[in-house]
Amino acid sequence: MKCFYHPDQDHHAPPTFLLRGQPAPSPEGPVRAELLSKGLAAAGLSLTAPSETDSPTLRKRLEQIHTPRYLRFLETIYARWQALPNAAALVAPNVHPCGGASHYPRHPVGQAGWHLHDMACPLGDTSFQGALASAATAVAATEEVMSGASLDSPSRAYALCRPPGHHAGPDNAGGFCLLNNAALAASVLREKFAKVAIIDVDLHHGNGTQDIFYSRGDVWTGSVHVDPSDFYPFFWGGVDEAGNEEGKGANVNLPLPLGSDGETYLNAVATLIEQLNRYQPEAVVVSLGLDAHKDDPLAGFNVETEAFVALGELLSGLSQPTVVIQEGGYPTEHLSANLAAFMRGYQRS
Repeated sequence: MKCFYHPDQDHHAPPTFLLRGQPAPSPEGPVRAELLSKGLAAAGLSLTAPSETDSPTLRKRLEQIHTPRYLRFLETIYARWQALPNAAALVAPNVHPCGGASHYPRHPVGQAGWHLHDMACPLGDTSFQGALASAATAVAATEEVMSGASLDSPSRAYALCRPPGHHAGPDNAGGFCLLNNAALAASVLREKFAKVAIIDVDLHHGNGTQDIFYSRGDVWTGSVHVDPSDFYPFFWGGVDEAGNEEGKGANVNLPLPLGSDGETYLNAVATLIEQLNRYQPEAVVVSLGLDAHKDDPLAGFNVETEAFVALGELLSGLSQPTVVIQEGGYPTEHLSANLAAFMRGYQRS
């Protein structure tokens, strides 16, 4: 299986984020890529860099999932922020719209509050370049799968993406996510396939992915995650969120109790795969989170490393062309082993 990563992703590396009201070291930084790369190497896999990280084609594809004003915000906000008197070194909001606000502000502070829906996405001077490199990595893996989709054996590729993407919605960033790499992969797959599915096995609900496709029937979305009543992203991810309009029935959420063990997690993933198969997609995107591990800094499940072997085996049973997009999974002594375990299981079929 071919794996992709572009080192320009290191351009996004904010040192801190706000956690429970306190500045804390950000777990979403370049060290993640180093540890995940070691995990791939331990599984006998190497990384290929996309040939470019920005192009008119990539921009047009991003406009299929994100609003033009949001993309313009990400590209221009840092310079406009720094022009403000007494501005901080990182773009970070101090006000957010609520109560059905509909007036889009012109001021940089207002736009930061509009587009950055939490305090986990501070932006530096090169953050947009890093996010574009992450998106380009997702596209490279997707194009690799599309080029091999006519082969007898399942066509698969992996994209090592950071920052991750599944919390980024059409018009906003959140949860360390700036551009939605999984949604981008699905949108590119739709250029060839009539029906695509995204299965999200990250610890957290992929609220951005759900938001992008919620009223569409051509992209099925499904997620296993900690119950948002007790866990980020808090406001999305309930079982009652089943899609709208053309997308009614094409969104499935399986929230699990905080602290669920590996058996409970894997059983839920198996159930989600059954529901995915009923949709009969022609291609699949896996939003792969490794933060279900019991020692992850953002831990909410009690999953051991060996469970990721079983997770890989479950997902390897999908017969469709499949793009695996890296989402969460944060620095611990186990992160490399967790990805290596997943890849061992995923490559057994």
